Amino acid sequence: MSVQERKQRERAERERLIVATARELAEQQGWDAVTTRRLAERIEYSQPVLYSHFRGKREIIGAVALEGATEMAAAIRAATAAADGPRARVTALARTYLDFAAHNPAVYDALFQLDGGLAFAHEDTPEPLKDAFAALLESLGEVARDGVHPGVFTETFWAALHGLATLTRAGRLPPEYAGQRVELLVDRLAVV
Repeated sequence: MSVQERKQRERAERERLIVATARELAEQQGWDAVTTRRLAERIEYSQPVLYSHFRGKREIIGAVALEGATEMAAAIRAATAAADGPRARVTALARTYLDFAAHNPAVYDALFQLDGGLAFAHEDTPEPLKDAFAALLESLGEVARDGVHPGVFTETFWAALHGLATLTRAGRLPPEYAGQRVELLVDRLAVV
């Protein structure tokens, strides 16, 4: 291995460490606790080293969001692949999405609540975000009503899931009806 390759590998490892540490800190204490000073202390590198990877917290949030989008897409695909039939796939998708939001609140916030400097629904949208939407579209596109564009249906269903996730996390919806909400969403919006 050349010196150049070793340096590139070490740089990539430092970057992964920064993202993992930011994510861990955000999950434990919230995004307000994630500062470059605190990250530098936790990873035992100086702040200038941190800034050589990311220009600031916004870019770190974006990196966590991209990592989270990849994980969410994989979870949705795994759940829907194991389901038998369109109704079961859409139900599995909805439950997996809501579970992801509940079990990864800091990542979910990085994806959908905070400014990570990422473009959504544009030509320059990063691939992990496009792929996360594609994971939704793969199952939801097949259950859109006649005359409804599959992408528009997927956006609408996703918006409903996001609303449920956000309201549930905020304590605005009683948790005992979570299953009924998913069933209602699938029954009323999807043609299954």
